[in-house]
Amino acid sequence: MTAQRPYALLAEITYRCPLHCPYCSNPVAVASAVLSGEQARQPSSALRTAHATANNGELSTDEWRRVIREAAALGVLQIGFSGGEPLVRRDLAELVRTAREANLYTNLITSGIGLNDDRVRALRDAGLDSVQLSFQSDEANLADEIAGARAYERKLDAAAKIRAAGIPLSLNFVIHRRNIDRLSQMIELAETLGAQRVELANVQFYGWAFLNRLALLPTREQVDRARQIAMAAKARLSGRIDIFYVLPDYYETRPKPCLNGWGQRYLTVNSIGDVLPCPTATSAIPDMRFENIRARDLDWIWRESESFNRFRGTEW
Repeated sequence: MTAQRPYALLAEITYRCPLHCPYCSNPVAVASAVLSGEQARQPSSALRTAHATANNGELSTDEWRRVIREAAALGVLQIGFSGGEPLVRRDLAELVRTAREANLYTNLITSGIGLNDDRVRALRDAGLDSVQLSFQSDEANLADEIAGARAYERKLDAAAKIRAAGIPLSLNFVIHRRNIDRLSQMIELAETLGAQRVELANVQFYGWAFLNRLALLPTREQVDRARQIAMAAKARLSGRIDIFYVLPDYYETRPKPCLNGWGQRYLTVNSIGDVLPCPTATSAIPDMRFENIRARDLDWIWRESESFNRFRGTEW
């Protein structure tokens, strides 16, 4: 299949994070490496990520700057800085500035932990275009319990700082059994904080979420009720707040399609430089081998690599 030019790059610049959410998107192998050293049973690509991350093998500032420039040359228009928690990297503002110089739209995907006044100003002055701030719930005790840390009040403070700096604010809520019945209140929180966009993302059962699925899986009735609430809010807030509802796939009549985006319009570079057609590719497709930006340039990986060309289309 002929590759189109990619539209967006997700830059997972670190797997380090101060929170401990049960649906964390970090590879399970990373924690296995750090906590127990028991790595032999991990898939090869996840194993390499675990080894490198445990030994501080993250891409350097210069390597990330090269990735950003190569992405722009390839046709990428926007970049999301993610993790882990991207704020743990002290070079974040420098990376944002590099992206701005390459004429890329920049979005920070963050828990807000570590976002003080100085960092907000530095990111704004570097050219940051928007921030997506995650919340676990609208209710403080529940939010902190899900996050595994006292984070809720710090998130409120981060939201206020982002708004005061004049940076557009988006809120993200991962929806699951523990918080799904508070969906209306979470949308009200977004209104109170002045968010311009809200992403209501039903939990995707990969990695940690799959391991914790018995604690996270809502009932069919909860899912149906949440969808009605989300659609009603979308209509009520039209023109004020953009409500983006990520469909669940565990109570649908057929699997959610994943053929017209990842590997077609989007790509991911993880913290050690592996280039992926989708963020969960290393765990979802364990027999695939992924190229690394330290060995190949981004253009070659996008157009020529076996992993991207195998991922595209339906031949597999």
